Amino acid sequence: MANKHTIILMQTSPNKASRTFMDYDSISQAMDGICGLYERKLKELNPALRNITYDIADLYNFIDGLADMSALVYDHSIHGYLPYDRQWIKQRTFHHLKKLAH
Repeated sequence: MANKHTIILMQTSPNKASRTFMDYDSISQAMDGICGLYERKLKELNPALRNITYDIADLYNFIDGLADMSALVYDHSIHGYLPYDRQWIKQRTFHHLKKLAH
């Protein structure tokens, strides 16, 4: 699963104009990107804090607070993208952060 092109589709608000995507070379990079997105949001909300910490529940709340989020992961065996939902993204971010912690 390491080098699978991954596209994160998201909609930040109920407004359809807030739809966007992020493009990554791997699932791992995509999970880094989602964490980075959340960390930038935290810095934006807390500009005076130098060090910001969060736990997995905070990240999950951020993901759940988006109007929509899903992933498309390239599968070489079918020469196409497989769709994954918000729950899959949450599981992958958890495993990704757990791996980084060890």
